[in-house]
Formats: sequence, C-alpha cells, structure tokens
Amino acid sequence: MGAPVKMGERTDSGRGRVVEVLGVRLLDVSREDAVRLLEDWMRAPDTRTRTAFIANAHTLNLAWEDAAYRSVLNAADVVFGDGTGVRWAARLKGVRLRDNLVGTDLLPALFRATGRVGLRCFLLGGAAGTAEKAAARVAREFPGVEVVGHHAGYLDADGSRCVVEAINARPPEVLLVAMGNPLQERWIDAHAPLLRVPVAIGVGGLFDHWAGHLRRAPLWVQRSGVEWVQILLQQPHKWRRYLVGNPRFIVRAARGMRSA
Repeated sequence: MGAPVKMGERTDSGRGRVVEVLGVRLLDVSREDAVRLLEDWMRAPDTRTRTAFIANAHTLNLAWEDAAYRSVLNAADVVFGDGTGVRWAARLKGVRLRDNLVGTDLLPALFRATGRVGLRCFLLGGAAGTAEKAAARVAREFPGVEVVGHHAGYLDADGSRCVVEAINARPPEVLLVAMGNPLQERWIDAHAPLLRVPVAIGVGGLFDHWAGHLRRAPLWVQRSGVEWVQILLQQPHKWRRYLVGNPRFIVRAARGMRSA
C-alpha cells in the first residue's frame, strides 16, 4: 500500500506504512524493523531525543477523548500498535499489522539485539522500589545491558528537574518511562528537549512485569489475543479499562470506518 511513510512531523527515519486508528498514526512494521529503527536512532549523529510510544486500545480511547493527548501521541517520532483490538481496528482500514509490538516483547528484543555490543539504559517509573527490582531483572537477563540509573515515577516539577539532571549526568542510549497512559507520554513530550538521550520510550506496565508484580499469560493466551484477561485477573482495579473500554474501542473503530 505505497512507499514507506515517515511518522509525524519530527520523524527523520521510517519503515513500513502508517495507519490511523482513532485519530492516532501508527507505524506498521515487523518487530525486527522496529528494533532496527530504534537502533538507528541510538546511533544518530545529532543530539535530538527521539520519542517512541506504544499504543493499545486504552491508549487510543484516551486519545479519542482528549485532543491534547492525541496531539502528543502524533508528535512522537513513532507510535507502535499493541494488542488485538488495535490489530482488528487496523484491519478495518485494510492494513494487517505485521506484529503485535507490545513492550513486554519489543524491549527484550531490543536488549538482545543491542546488548551484544553494550547498551546503557535508564529506568524511570513505577511505585517506589519497582524500577530498582526491574533493573536487577535486566542485569540478570541481559548482561550486555547496563542500567545507569533508575527512579520511581511519581514526580512533581522539582522532582522531574532532578531526574532530568540525573539522566543527563550519565546519559544512556535509551530512557524507558513507565508511568502509564497518559502521564508517560506527556512527561516524555514535555522533557525531551531537555534530555541528552537518543531515544525515550513509553513502556506502560513493563517494570511491573520485570519486577515480578505481573506474570505474562501463557503463550496460547497471548496468541489467542486475550492477554488482557490475565492482566485483569492480577489487577482487578482495571476492570473499567477492559470491560468498558474494550467494547467502547470496538464501537469507535467501527464508526470511524463507516465515516471514512
């Protein structure tokens, strides 16, 4: 469906095609190409921080309801699609997404690809102690990756300034921000001009997985497209996000198709 399209106004590199879902532009690439794109940005000769977001049905519901947040997503250098709902909505637009680019798979793939030659990362987000436990997991599972720092994700303006200074004092190649939607994307968008980091990625609940607070669903559940059920069983306080949000997303995507 056409030549590769660059993502957003700030994108200087791109692979694959762009599909718009609920007003947000998603890049359709394989996991391997997504990893290569992030690697290319880590080696970019300029000093600009490039931003990567991962959007699932909940993310896109929030963007549909909040134009300012939608603008933040679309200002990113890339937005990847995560989840069965997003894949279904893209199919309504005639695009069969090549991969499910969920962070729990994408980031380990990135670490395996770059860890062989050394990679520095900073973990920002989660409740007190979560990023520290996640950093220990990274050290065990990805010995070529160095976590140069970590910090909890509940920050006021002064706390954000201190964290930016800490990150820039020992700059990593990649900054992972796990504050949940929409906080992490807004934080990255606001602070990217101040950072000396090649790539900043919003990773949602990834640190909870790495810290052992969440368990991945069995592979057959992942492949069947209902991994959200596993999350709901472990985090029942998110019932509205899934039991109300998922049907709402389907209706919105279907209506968007009819009005296209």
